[in-house]
Amino acid sequence: MPEAPWVTWLGDDFTGSAAVMEVLHFAGLSSVLFTDIPSPNLAARFAGCRGVGIATTARSHDPAWMAQNLPVLFGWLDALRAPILHYKICSTFDSSPDSGSIGAAIEIGLRVRPAKAVPLLTAAPQMRRYQAFGHLFAGTLDGVFRLDRHPVMSRHPVTPMPESDLLGHLSTQTDLRSALIDLEALADPQALQAALASGARILSIDSMEPASETAAGRLIWENRADLGFVAGSQGVEYALVRHWQDSGTIPRVDAPGGLPRAGRIMAVSGSVSPTTARQLDWAGRNGFALLPFDARAVTGSDADLAEEERRLTQAAIAAAQAGQSPLVHSASGEGPQVEAYRTALARSGMDGTTANRRIGEALGRILDATLRATGIRRAVISGGDTSGHGMRQLGLSALVAKAPTIPGAALCQAFGSGPHDGLEIALKGGQMGSEDYFGWIRDGGGSKRTTA
Repeated sequence: MPEAPWVTWLGDDFTGSAAVMEVLHFAGLSSVLFTDIPSPNLAARFAGCRGVGIATTARSHDPAWMAQNLPVLFGWLDALRAPILHYKICSTFDSSPDSGSIGAAIEIGLRVRPAKAVPLLTAAPQMRRYQAFGHLFAGTLDGVFRLDRHPVMSRHPVTPMPESDLLGHLSTQTDLRSALIDLEALADPQALQAALASGARILSIDSMEPASETAAGRLIWENRADLGFVAGSQGVEYALVRHWQDSGTIPRVDAPGGLPRAGRIMAVSGSVSPTTARQLDWAGRNGFALLPFDARAVTGSDADLAEEERRLTQAAIAAAQAGQSPLVHSASGEGPQVEAYRTALARSGMDGTTANRRIGEALGRILDATLRATGIRRAVISGGDTSGHGMRQLGLSALVAKAPTIPGAALCQAFGSGPHDGLEIALKGGQMGSEDYFGWIRDGGGSKRTTA
């Protein structure tokens, strides 16, 4: 009988879920990410993996959707008997009481995997996400910002972050008592017991650099009998891997080599991030065919949307036949495209969550049709919400990390029963990567590797 995995995780979006797999897999711990509860045959194909995850679109849903959909997914993962069950959240803590509520997800998870308390480890220094004395900081191409002053997250259209104190932000989403284990307390062997004695059920943990990250991983792993349900970003796995390596539990291994050149790739993007805007600009100057998707079509009839999909699919196929890499995008930063879309959305009366889902699904269908027609076997989906909705249009059931690109956006090998079985695909968060990211995926190299 295969040994139980060490870590299982349920992701609130697809890009972050793939990032957890990347951390474990490139540390030498075989891991797989499923797009739903797998069939018994598919699960058996990956028996023996040290890490097993399921990706969801919970980040874009309300607590009622979570209550209906998350328990069965948590239950399937819990049954695998891993000592750590991880609810994976975005490293910028994207959440609100009504959308992607981390508090609601923690309450649901505790009903499936009871624990004395839930460690909350959001920082991931490898991703330029840092937590100091309870406050989260996130890097961009322009520097590192406290979350409530971050040029993107402070103004996020769905989950704006007015508060960098994560427990303060979380207090609007759950009544569970909480405590902070800060940088000083990480060195205090009595800090955990004091927090538990105070009645805290959520423990926010600082992490800034290798020493504090290792201490966070040690705290979680050595207390896994009491703290077996964890919430946080891929920083959880980074911390665990550091502790496992430092303690000799696993050896240090070299990451796999870089990517071979693909010649042509197909990419779709639903991100409005300024980081993605820079990447689109670079791509347009370096052999990609930029094809704007008119997002206003999602606020109209199904026929309007189908026509826009048909137009872009034909344009993408033509670009590929001309030797270019098609890149269909719904926005290029906060420009005229976005303003026109928001005006149309307001006039239509459609809610933003539905409209964003329709954008992601439409981009996924364009990607699906173009890949089928052209035979292109390497793809990118840019944008956290877009990745989840778009991936479901491809009929893929599982992903395994194949080659590193930037931290958190590895190139993956996809598995499914349809024509895209074996597809190479990267799922990239909108704020991540250097300006030549799409070139990295196409050419297997570029000027630099960074994460924003």
